[in-house]
Amino acid sequence: MKKITLSLALALTALASGCANLEHSRDVANPAVTGKVMAEQTCSMCHGVDGNSINPTFPKLAGQQKEYLSDELKFFRSHNRSDPAGSEYMWGISRHLTDQQIAQLADYYAAQKRIPQPSTNVPLEELGKNIFLNGIQDGARTVPACQTCHGADAHGHGVFPYIAGQHADYIRKQLDIFKETEERDEKVGEMMKNETHDLSSEEMKAVAAYIATMP
Repeated sequence: MKKITLSLALALTALASGCANLEHSRDVANPAVTGKVMAEQTCSMCHGVDGNSINPTFPKLAGQQKEYLSDELKFFRSHNRSDPAGSEYMWGISRHLTDQQIAQLADYYAAQKRIPQPSTNVPLEELGKNIFLNGIQDGARTVPACQTCHGADAHGHGVFPYIAGQHADYIRKQLDIFKETEERDEKVGEMMKNETHDLSSEEMKAVAAYIATMP
């Protein structure tokens, strides 16, 4: 009887401990871990607790559109987003995510406030601003204004991501991927390949510099 009572007590203790640890868990394969806990305990190592990553290898997620973030996580989960950095860091983390966890992660990051980068090169940023707001119409090239899809404030909507205040280096890298490769083959990638086709390297750098400073 004593052995049974002791075993029951140990089991209850372990159960209680497991429940408490769910609030600090880094187990990305556990469907009981909420999206909020996952964001704070696991995703924060690359993206920051508030979604404002410090390393430009990792995009800022603060303020991101829920629909866009949800779509991207599902692309990672199904291994349909194959850009090298994205697949390297995200395929393993996202493969066990449930739809509920993805929705919770999208809610968490959408509620955070993004912090823009300080201005560092005004002439370059002014060139980027002109392209962002007006596009390019010079006879030989027709590049639509970025604000057409992302909005004048670059906060996006729906499947069009919130890009204001994003790392310039990250934006620049993604523009290169859209233009030069087929690694972003989701619906956003299909649209952006056409948008970036006629942009020069310097123009992409300028657009990225302007976007990074937007509030």
